[in-house]
Formats: sequence, structure tokens, C-alpha cells
Amino acid sequence: MIHDQVISLAESEWSACRSCGRLVYCRQWQRSWGVCPHCSHHSRLSAPDRLVQLADPGSVQLLGSDVGAHDPLGFTDSEPYAARFRRARESTGMDEAVACARAEILGRPLVIAAMDFRFMGGSLGSGTGELVTLAAEAALRERVPLLIVPASGGARMQEGALSLMQMAKTSQALAALDEAGILTVSLITDPTYGGVAASYASTTDVILAEPGARMGFAGPRVIRQTLQQSLPEGFQTAEFLLERGWIDDIVPRSSLRGAIGALLAAQVPRTPAVEGEVELVTDPLRLPEVDPWEAVKRARDLSGATTADYVQRSFDSFHELHGDRVSGDCPAVIGGLAVLEGAPVVVVGHQKGHDSAELAARNYGMASPAGFRKAARLMRLAGKLGLPVITFIDTPGAYPGVAAEESGQAVAIAENLVLMSGLPVPVVTVVIGEGGSGGALALGVADRVLMCPGATYSVISAEGCAAILWDDAAKAPDAARALRLDAKSLLSLGVVDAVLPEPADAHDGAGSVPDDVMRVALASTVSELSCVAPDVLVEQRRKRFRAFGADATPVMQEVAG
Repeated sequence: MIHDQVISLAESEWSACRSCGRLVYCRQWQRSWGVCPHCSHHSRLSAPDRLVQLADPGSVQLLGSDVGAHDPLGFTDSEPYAARFRRARESTGMDEAVACARAEILGRPLVIAAMDFRFMGGSLGSGTGELVTLAAEAALRERVPLLIVPASGGARMQEGALSLMQMAKTSQALAALDEAGILTVSLITDPTYGGVAASYASTTDVILAEPGARMGFAGPRVIRQTLQQSLPEGFQTAEFLLERGWIDDIVPRSSLRGAIGALLAAQVPRTPAVEGEVELVTDPLRLPEVDPWEAVKRARDLSGATTADYVQRSFDSFHELHGDRVSGDCPAVIGGLAVLEGAPVVVVGHQKGHDSAELAARNYGMASPAGFRKAARLMRLAGKLGLPVITFIDTPGAYPGVAAEESGQAVAIAENLVLMSGLPVPVVTVVIGEGGSGGALALGVADRVLMCPGATYSVISAEGCAAILWDDAAKAPDAARALRLDAKSLLSLGVVDAVLPEPADAHDGAGSVPDDVMRVALASTVSELSCVAPDVLVEQRRKRFRAFGADATPVMQEVAG
């Protein structure tokens, strides 16, 4: 089953790990699906083995693979392409470099296209592209998710430009799934290069990778030989890609079924089951008078619940997704697919921390352009799948550094505002701490905006306002009072729709709310909005924000020429 170096001393019993060189009992290799028990190296699996490893027992139904031999150029190098192709078929028992099947994972149906590196290095030829396209078309026809498991050295050169065209052909097949709102997932295995990496392997909604798997357009040898450049350690590995925002997660082989099964649940939207009742405060007169400067201090209290705290304790489950697919994975924004009272949702929020070390690691909750782009990517996924979006705001503002400006901070924020205004799904925002300026609003264009009692929301920090308008940062308390940035004032202004109830044992520290209060408030709000048609949601959301400042609009008069 596992194709690794077998030593001659005990040919049928032991195998040597290609990474660490230590001996492993072959049955142990098989039980671990080719993962070394000593160094955790993930060896390659054949496509048939991959289908068995991932799918529920007895659920695999192979899709037709009779695409025939294809030698459009009559290509010959050291031997005819036709002979190479025939030998690949004989040695692997496969018709092409990919096996496609209907299957189930944890009882959820899907279509799987698993590539096999043994077949001519998993190269992308006309037959490979045809089978991947047929798999995508089957997923479209049956409205089930598509899982792609690439393993490829790149395009099949022996088929010339026709091989190149498979990149466009397969990509447009995935585009059709996007248009139909069908989930696509890829599982990057080692290696994934060239035309496969630059087409269907990297255009799916979610990209998972096995530990150590390599992916890129140009391989390391090509880069070294062409440009004479040395490469950084770990170049193009899954760990390298995760850090740079190209993939969503690294998942060990033993955890793949659970991780993929959880993602598949997002394909079936549901309305949250509301258990319990929370009376949201919508009348400002019911809220106590609070000194806005004290509210500022409460909002910054590190003992307050963070986005990660609420996600962990108020939701049934959460699978974090990483990266903006452009430049990085901003630690100040977390997000992913979650389940709220049995219903799949997308959650995005600013993340700070509970101590100085975590604050620094999270960039103090100040998002870079990569953070806003990550949020946008996840919200687009929600729009595609018809899932509600829940955002948590807790930031002093967008990161003001040079690198952020060089990467287009203003554009990233602006694009989020446009995107959120047109999302065809319910959007609920909760201000849980600091709501600082455009960095907060970039996650706050919602159908309903809720607020924790000790949170704040403002166009600028109190200190910043004092420094600019009072020319004295020490006047921050006065600026806070003038800005009316506390929950009661914002409810009066209509900036927020409701304030979560203050806990009975509230103290002078952080103004967090109990986890069950957050859960019920979110579930009931999402449930209410889920009954509204998508076009009506968008219309009402736009009317909501159109109304801000409408009573201050000057009367436009014609100027005589």
C-alpha cells in the first residue's frame, strides 16, 4: 500500500522512512496511512489508498475514467510518449493520473478527485483535465461539495499547448461551482507544482495541506537553475505557505476526516435553534448613566472576553481559516466556519489578548490590510454558501504602520465597506470592546449592530481627539465625553440597535457578557434575519446606513450661471 524504500534485509516486514531513515514495521505504516511514527513524515499515498483513507467505508463509487490514450503531438523524447503512458497504466493500474469518485465523509456526500503521483508524476494532461472537469460537473449536477487532492509535478509537456489549456478548462469548471454556491475544498499533498498549483488546486474555497507538503508554481530546482538564487529553509512547504496567507490550515493525516467532515457541514444552511431568551436593551432610558471615560477604560480591560473566548464558549464548534490568499495571515483578525445552535455560520473578529505578550503577538488587535482581506474572503465565502456572518469588533483602530500603508490599508478598508453593504446573507455585528474608527467599521456594516455594555465605538480614540482638537492628550476624558462613545449614547444615536444586558454581578472591570447571553442573543438575531429574503436584507441594510446624517443634509440649490 505505502510506496517507500524497502530495505532488503526484511523485504516483506520493514520499511525505511524517506525522511528520518528509521525502520518502521510495514503494518504500522499501513495503520498510520504512511505517517512515520518517529518523525511524523507524511509519505505519498496512491489515489486508491487516498479514497479509502478519507471516505466512509463502503461509500466510494468510482466515476467513469475511460478517457482513452491521448497523444496529440506524436511526441517522442528518449522514448515515445505513447510508450510512457502505456507503462504508467500498467505499473499503477490506473487509466490516468487522477481517480474520481462519489463518496461520503462522516455521512456527508461529496465528489472526490484524488491525484496519483505514481502516474507520470501526476502531470496534468488532457485526460487528467477531463476527469477533474467531469468530477466538478458531477458535483455541480448533484449539488454536493467537491474535494480535490492534488499531487503533481506540473503540466504534461508531451501534450504541448493542449496540456496548458487544461488549466483554464478545470478553472472554469470550478468557477461554475462558485456561481452555483457549491463548496470546494482542496487538500494539498506533496508535491503540488506547476499547472495544477496554478489552477484547480489553489482556487477552491478552502485549502488544507498535509504537514510538510510543498506547493508552488516554479519548483526549487527551476528557481535555483534559472536565477541562481538560494532558497530559505522550508521554502514552499505547508508551514511556509500558512505563514504567508496562502492556505487555510495544516491538518495531520489522522485528523483529515474530521476536519473535512466539519467543512462539509457548511454546505447545508440551517436556522439556529433558539433555546432560552435574552431581553436586549433597545431603550436608552433603561441604561444607567456611565462616564464615557470610564467606558473607555472598561473597553480596554484585558480581563474582558475576546473574540476567541466568545467563539470557543458561545458556539458549538469553530474551524479557524487562515490567510488572505495574497500576502499574509494577519494575527489581529481571526475567522472561520462555526456552528451556532446547530446552524453553520461564518465568524470574523478582531483579536487582542489577556496579557502583554498576547497583545503584542496579536498586534494589539490592529488589523493590517491582510487582516481586512482575510475578513473579506471569508465573508465572500459566506455569501456564496448562503451562511450568516457574525462579526466581533474589538480594536483601537486599523494598524497605522508604514507597511500597512504600502499594502493599501485605505483600499482594504474601503473594499470591505462595499462588500458588506451588498452581502446577500444576514450580517450581525457585536462590539465587544473598543470600536476604533474605520478599522472597526470595516467589520461593522451589518443588519443588526449589538453592543456589550462596557464597550465603546468612535470615529477616533479619545487621546487622538484630544491631541488634535484640544492640542493636549491629557484632555482625553473630556474628549471621550464629547464624542459620546459609550453604549447608552450610541443607542440614542441609532448607531447600535441594541445593548446586551449587563450581568447581575457586573463590576468595575471589563464589560463582557456571559457566554450563554451572547449565544442566545446571536441565535435569536440570526434566526430573525434568516426569515428575510436576500434582496430585502441588502435593501434594508443600505437604507439603515443611508439614514445616518440624512437629517443634516443641506438643501441643494441651483447656482445661476
